Amino acid sequence: MSNPTVTRFAPSPTGYIHVGNLRTALMNYLIARKAGGTFILRIDDTDPERSKEEYVDGIKQDLEWLGLEWDRVERQSERLDRYHAAADDLRAKGRFYEAFETPTELDLKRKKQLNMGKPPVYDRAALNLSDSEKDALRAERGDGVWRFKLDHERIEWDDGILGDISIDAASVSDPVLIRGDGQILYTLASVVDDTEMGVTHVVRGSDHVTNTATQIQIMQALGNGAVPSFAHHSLLTGPQGEALSKRLGTLALRDLREQGVQPFALLSLMARLGSSDPVELRTDMAALVEGFDINRFGSAPTKFDVQDLFPLTGRYLQQLPLEAVKDDIIAMGVPEEKAAQFWAVTRENISTLKDLDAWWVMFRDGAEPVIAEEDREFVAQAMLLLPEMPFDETTWGSWTAQVKEATGRKGRGLFRPLRLALTGQDHGPEMAQVMPLLQNIKARG
Repeated sequence: MSNPTVTRFAPSPTGYIHVGNLRTALMNYLIARKAGGTFILRIDDTDPERSKEEYVDGIKQDLEWLGLEWDRVERQSERLDRYHAAADDLRAKGRFYEAFETPTELDLKRKKQLNMGKPPVYDRAALNLSDSEKDALRAERGDGVWRFKLDHERIEWDDGILGDISIDAASVSDPVLIRGDGQILYTLASVVDDTEMGVTHVVRGSDHVTNTATQIQIMQALGNGAVPSFAHHSLLTGPQGEALSKRLGTLALRDLREQGVQPFALLSLMARLGSSDPVELRTDMAALVEGFDINRFGSAPTKFDVQDLFPLTGRYLQQLPLEAVKDDIIAMGVPEEKAAQFWAVTRENISTLKDLDAWWVMFRDGAEPVIAEEDREFVAQAMLLLPEMPFDETTWGSWTAQVKEATGRKGRGLFRPLRLALTGQDHGPEMAQVMPLLQNIKARG
């Protein structure tokens, strides 16, 4: 019998979730849900200086907004004893050693290796230190960092996205797992958690490939059973292929929410972006789960354009019933008896709910008329024929028929100038539907 599927999302609470984080969270969530497994929210808060409780709360709020419900929460800051026990185990097995080089010394070593045409990996000089030399360095510099001693052999796995991966451990520096100030680093904490929590699948960015190789060896050294299945998704770029790293602060989920992006628009895009499947709007989680297949994603950098979210948001909103938006509509000042009519007229002409406000202002206060010089006399004559308010669904048809008869204009030459005069726009909802909602017309002068 196979083990139940367990995945995790392990954000660091040093900031808010952005679209890059979301991609990782969503893939792990969908894998767990499709298999009827467990999705763990694991807060990577081992850095006491940078981790903040407001970000922990923010991460949870963003996931809840999206509907990505976790089965349990773990805090790495509450598991430090487990990481220290693993460190003691590695020391006892001769796989953990203390090193004392300063960042400047390490940088000089790397430059020297590069000049000699060698890979810039740590030279393991610390392994040759005697106990007295370590004591002297400790007295001079304080505690050193603790590095995991890699076996210099090939590390291989079948990646769920990248395919067969093979990395020569000799080309990788022995990773630092504990800093000089005693802080447990991600690599060790993640290994201990993944094994002890029974994580079966790990999906993360392709910038973690080398890190995965070292983690596989650490797992094997600790003797903690089966290694998870790994998959490394491509990294997001901007629409022109530019790096997103400098823009991620503006692509936080809470910023997108503030701009009016709807959860299922964002989820629908991110569940397919970078795969061989087309992006399709999904309006419920079950459909997202059913349509997800990690094997259909590619390794090439994936272009992300925030503007793609607004047509999807608009399509999502169009299918909503009045009850889903009625409170928003009434809050803008639309009379309750006109809410259904207002939604029917505007729903197909918005990208976000924020757009509704501009429509209501136009209906309530009247739009600034847009009148071409050659249409001024025509519009003035038409306005004299416009009946008194209130209008109904027949007003547009009867009025334009009168204007046509009086002026001889027809087709686009008749309808477009009148729409522009009444709404300030050359496109939009059917004017027969717009007229009953108009409460003021500035074109009358």
